[in-house]
Amino acid sequence: MLQRTSRAIIAALSLLGGSAAVAAEPAGGLAHWLEPIVRIHADVPAEARTAAYLGTVREGAGVVIDDAGLVVTIGYLITEAMGAEVTTGTGKVSRANIVGFDIASGLGLLRAAEPLAVKPMPIGSAQGLAEKTPVVVAGAGGAEAAQPAVVVSRRSFAGYWEYLLEDAIFTAPPHPAWSGAALLGPDGKLAGIGSLIVGDAAAGMPGNMFVPIDRLQPVLGDLLALGRPATPPRPWLGVNLRELDGKLVVGRVASGGPGEAAGIRDGDRVTAIEGTPARDLADFYRTLWRLGDAGIAVKLGVIRQGREQEFEIRTIDRYRYLKLDTTY
Repeated sequence: MLQRTSRAIIAALSLLGGSAAVAAEPAGGLAHWLEPIVRIHADVPAEARTAAYLGTVREGAGVVIDDAGLVVTIGYLITEAMGAEVTTGTGKVSRANIVGFDIASGLGLLRAAEPLAVKPMPIGSAQGLAEKTPVVVAGAGGAEAAQPAVVVSRRSFAGYWEYLLEDAIFTAPPHPAWSGAALLGPDGKLAGIGSLIVGDAAAGMPGNMFVPIDRLQPVLGDLLALGRPATPPRPWLGVNLRELDGKLVVGRVASGGPGEAAGIRDGDRVTAIEGTPARDLADFYRTLWRLGDAGIAVKLGVIRQGREQEFEIRTIDRYRYLKLDTTY
């Protein structure tokens, strides 16, 4: 079974003329080639803002990208974590320090506190990953956790947690361990980091959504130095919106957040933002972020129990809302 998996993965990477090192099984076998993909375990205090819906114990994968044990993963695995561990494919466990988190892309970084003796994975690009491109999705666990896949769409993705990724990668079939999984392009290099399992990767087709690795480089220096991007923060409402039959409906309001302070409630229907009709979640976020930086006041038109109302929300910097000080 493992040999068949190896052949399928190598074939997927060689379909578009990948390098000789990829088209032929690498020295040491496929498991050796996938060694940079490590398992991540993070512990989050019950007092953390995200504990109620992301849990206090989070597990997934990450990818070693330098010789000093720097690991890139999906940020929700390590947001507000007090401690983390990484485990290599050979079973070596190391404590890991949280380095930083980019809210805009959703990518996070941590660094192993001890040498991992793992060769880092080369970073590629997602720019050439058009539809029908063969790829490999690999979670922690070596060849048994890797599977061939195909890019089925490239488009924007809007998440109800005030998130918009303009260049998301969607692949199929779905990988069951998507959180922080590596997306490998035809050249065998890291092209993306796993974020979600979705039911509409393409029309009527389930699959996974990946964050392009290209989103890391512009913020890497800031994350290493500051733990967050140095650019002015976007305005954050603390309001989760879902698209239901062409309408934006509030599904959850962040406890202690600006939306709650302004009086927004679960079940409210948001009809406008600063006078602009609100029907599409992606356009809603684009409009919000064009208005200015965190701290601006934003007026939302709302229908509650059939009555039209207007609420003014004083936005904040989401980084200041999250409990990122691990000493608490």
